[in-house]
Amino acid sequence: MSQNENNPFKILSADAPQAVTETDKSLPLQERIKNLIGSSDVFLFMKGNPAMPQCGFSANVVGMLNHLQVPFKTFDILSDMDIRQGVKDFSNWPTYPQLYVRGELIGGNDIVMEMFENGELQSVLKGEA
Repeated sequence: MSQNENNPFKILSADAPQAVTETDKSLPLQERIKNLIGSSDVFLFMKGNPAMPQCGFSANVVGMLNHLQVPFKTFDILSDMDIRQGVKDFSNWPTYPQLYVRGELIGGNDIVMEMFENGELQSVLKGEA
């Protein structure tokens, strides 16, 4: 994603996966969350960033996505308490990390791990499921 005036996000790392931060917080919270999720086909709300996860569950999901060589973007929910609580309300999912594929919540660490182990995650990421 090129960084220009129309881009509401700032990429924090040039290497994939990409951690993003918002540059425009003037929108309603639900719209901000939708924009974050929509910024990549595979999006992960996590604690920390891919280079330095702040919890084992986030590190685990990042590891699975990296293993599958999937391009993805992340948002550090510890950096914005409004987003942190807002995503829980948006998804009706109480914990982090939260993985979204093409705008749809896949789940947290346990679900993603189960899907990874049985091959379903790979199918979902390829658009086969």
